[in-house]
Amino acid sequence: VQLQASGGGLVQPGGSLRLSCAASGRSDTLYYVGWFRQAPGKEREFVAGIGWTGGWSYGDSVKGRFSISRENGLKTVYLQMNSLKSEDTAIYFCASDRNWRPRVSTSANDYTYWGQGTQVTVSS
Repeated sequence: VQLQASGGGLVQPGGSLRLSCAASGRSDTLYYVGWFRQAPGKEREFVAGIGWTGGWSYGDSVKGRFSISRENGLKTVYLQMNSLKSEDTAIYFCASDRNWRPRVSTSANDYTYWGQGTQVTVSS
């Protein structure tokens, strides 16, 4: 499975961006896809995740502002980011896994496949 994240860029505070994560290879065997982010000097942080059955989860810092959705199973997963703040600045990674779990995992250790990351910068 290969993951390709895209859609990052520079946006002003309060603006919006939509990230995409495209899966290739045996994407039909994936159970969930998650988005993580990492800012300089900080640990990788769970942002949002969505499962093959449609369940989802969000990190506390993005609830009410970010929305995750999927297309064609988990072949493409989107992260709609609204009301962006400077503290959202980070490299955003998408990740996935084939192991079944009762709910979307928020731990990076539970994800086997990782994309290369896309930079999101929120600045005026």
